[in-house]
Amino acid sequence: MKIAAIQMVSGVRLQDNLDAAGRLLAQAAAQGCELAVLPEYFCIMGRADTDKLALREVPGDGPVQTFLADAARAHGLWVVGGTLPITAGDDRHVRNTSLAFSPQGERVARYDKIHLFRFDNGRERYDEARVIEPGAAPVAFDVLARDGRRWRVGMTVCYDLRFPELYRQLQADLLIVPSAFTHVTGQAHWEPLLRARAIENLAYVAAPAQGGLHENGRRTWGHSLVVDPWGVVLAQREEDGEAVVVAELDAERLAQVRRQLPALEHRVL
Repeated sequence: MKIAAIQMVSGVRLQDNLDAAGRLLAQAAAQGCELAVLPEYFCIMGRADTDKLALREVPGDGPVQTFLADAARAHGLWVVGGTLPITAGDDRHVRNTSLAFSPQGERVARYDKIHLFRFDNGRERYDEARVIEPGAAPVAFDVLARDGRRWRVGMTVCYDLRFPELYRQLQADLLIVPSAFTHVTGQAHWEPLLRARAIENLAYVAAPAQGGLHENGRRTWGHSLVVDPWGVVLAQREEDGEAVVVAELDAERLAQVRRQLPALEHRVL
């Protein structure tokens, strides 16, 4: 199954971001991809954290959800919409939600980001909990590829990457990690963490990311990539800017690696 990890440099205007995402999804479809994953915050990288509040949508209704469903249907793609703001338990917060749509435009899965990023190195400060309400439940869904093979896809988002216990619960063939890693943390930890999650779970990992200097002054790491179950990087965007990172997932390769090293069967704790 051919997949695409889509890299963006999202800005402060919703429609501009949807236009960019639509163009990149069309490129993924034109290259024969069956599944395309957008990065975290693909629809908005606001000037302030609270900008998300004005764009929040109720589940099942809103321009971003309509865009994702229409794009999936138009291109015959499985589409995972990075994240978008969905209503939370109060007016001061949103859920940072990842939605998956089938090629028929039907929503098949919803995952609310569980782990919320906080970072302060004296120069950069982030605290997602100020405006984001955390999710609580791991989520995975099945993709039926054109060749009839079924792939279990585990949904995670960005900061989740630092919590391997979540990935263990997913028991997936493909782990997706739409992200907006900061340049500082990404430069230090992005690729090692992604390769570790692939190796320890004997699974493919696809990590689409925000990558570049944004209108709001934030700089994200990018380097969107796909890793195989042995930890080999199959494809990666080495530069800032928009990109469609394409890789082929091989079900036989997955089965071979799991037969050779049945570590998942050897778990004790």
